[in-house]
Amino acid sequence: MAAVSLWLVVLGSIGALYVVANCFRVLRYLSLCLRQPKDLRRRYGSWAVITGPTSGLGRSMAVELARAGLNLVLVGRDRAKLQDVSEKIARCHGVQTKAVVFDLSLVSTPEGDEAMRRLRDAVEGLDVGVLVNNAGVAKPGALYLHEAEVGSLMRIVRVNLQALTEVTAAVLPGMVERGRGAVVNIGSGSAVAMPSFPLYSVYAATKRYVAAFSKSLYVEYKSNGIDVQCQAPFLVETNMVSSAVKSSFYAQFVVTPDACARAAVRWIGHGRLCVPSLAHQVQWWFAGLVPGVIHDAYRLAKNLQQREMFRVLRSARAPKSHPQADEDDKVVVYNKQ
Repeated sequence: MAAVSLWLVVLGSIGALYVVANCFRVLRYLSLCLRQPKDLRRRYGSWAVITGPTSGLGRSMAVELARAGLNLVLVGRDRAKLQDVSEKIARCHGVQTKAVVFDLSLVSTPEGDEAMRRLRDAVEGLDVGVLVNNAGVAKPGALYLHEAEVGSLMRIVRVNLQALTEVTAAVLPGMVERGRGAVVNIGSGSAVAMPSFPLYSVYAATKRYVAAFSKSLYVEYKSNGIDVQCQAPFLVETNMVSSAVKSSFYAQFVVTPDACARAAVRWIGHGRLCVPSLAHQVQWWFAGLVPGVIHDAYRLAKNLQQREMFRVLRSARAPKSHPQADEDDKVVVYNKQ
């Protein structure tokens, strides 16, 4: 009887410590919301590089960084969309912009090597203080591994893992030379808060790489004045997330890109791992309360529902190919008049 009582005391103590730790996390988040955000331009430098800036969270983060006074190097695959975003940001926020056409799914190919050279040329001599590795691929999703095309799976790996690594390696040397900078890698709540994410195994695995990569770089470069951070949002209303997926979540937990970007920019430089949105923080807290085996069963059931919805959608429409970038005029500079 005494042994049982002892175990109850131990388990109760562990539970209490867990609740206290999560309360401190919430308090830390609230304290950040109340404090003044960092002056990113003064702290890190006058330019920011951001990948995937033409839609969704990337576009919203580009606008927020411009609002903070940073000039932008925008890296994406669609030249027309890059030009449109560049001109609008330059006109509305009075900053300089450069657009570098780079299909990140071609990384480690001759075309990708040439695009990487153009990116290095574009940032040469610039005071690049912030790098945001935002570009990411989640599709195909809600599939067993044997059901997906290997080429599509490897595209996830190239964009989410290889391209992120190569772009970081291209920008970091300048930060080291100047002794300051911030690298923000966009991860995923599916990788840092959940024990598994079945039917999205390759996507979740690449995002776990992003988290581990960021943690190690944080330790490596902190003494050089460089802050490396993995930001792990949960569900954001972007093109990566289908209406079928969004409909399976409570609306208050699906954050708009603008709201997520505002929180994300405030978090830059505050820790090596963060979940910027308060709504996503709540999800993270609740996810930690659920035993892994229960979570695995629930997540598999939900993602199997998505698999069936996607099967119906795929049968109703033909796959669309993504536009290819033009070979000319790969780097364009825009300045507000």
